[in-house]
Amino acid sequence: MLPINFTKNYMVRGGKTMYQINNFTNNDDVKVLDSMGAFMIAEYQRDLSVMPENAVTAYYASEMNVRKRQLICDVSKSSVTIQAGAMQWMVGDVKATTGLKGVGDFFGKALRGSVTGESAIKPEYTGSGTLVLEPTYKHLILLNVADWNGSIVLDDGLFLACESTLKHKTVARSNISSAVAGGEGLFNLGLQGQGVLCVESLCPKEELIEITLQNDELKVDGNMAIAWSGSLDFTVERSGKTLLGSAASGEGLVNVFRGTGKVLLAPVS
Repeated sequence: MLPINFTKNYMVRGGKTMYQINNFTNNDDVKVLDSMGAFMIAEYQRDLSVMPENAVTAYYASEMNVRKRQLICDVSKSSVTIQAGAMQWMVGDVKATTGLKGVGDFFGKALRGSVTGESAIKPEYTGSGTLVLEPTYKHLILLNVADWNGSIVLDDGLFLACESTLKHKTVARSNISSAVAGGEGLFNLGLQGQGVLCVESLCPKEELIEITLQNDELKVDGNMAIAWSGSLDFTVERSGKTLLGSAASGEGLVNVFRGTGKVLLAPVS
């Protein structure tokens, strides 16, 4: 049974204080889609803040699953790291830090951000309160990195938040020249360790295809993989063994995942 309300107790200067959040997740227009670790996903079933001129658009948007969603972070369960600028409001004992451990760490994160397309500095929130991120019309998906053998790689721009127990790293493509020719990025954001993360996807979780490989390979024509195991070798290759074969198939270059692990695939790019 998912919780429908928040009541937190925390210690401040030796005393006990309390806050309560009402008319949020216990609002009949808000549905809790999923919860895992420190995170909970809230979805607004209808947009009630509309004017007559856009009421029809709002109605059909709701009917077609175009709805606002928000990520709620229970910082008492774990410190969380989020995409820069994603915080909307927080309550209780919540402290924001840069997550930097020195000058070397800053330059390392700046370099990783420049090559992966993610923000260079991702703020870390600690304490025992509640943190709520900005609403989005994208689909929010929670993933437990333990289910990916402790290592997962994300497609560019999908990271929203994670528990701070996860370590961030830069993952390079195996064949950089082919990646450039195929119009793909050269690097991706990888996360390692034990913890939960949240990604923003254009496709809902119900439509994502999970493929498990055992010393096998998956070839994908297009940028449709949103996440894959860090144990997989990811390259960009010709669809055929020869240039003539690739031209005859009409596919050209394809993304290839090879080895043992999982790939989370969207039905459309």
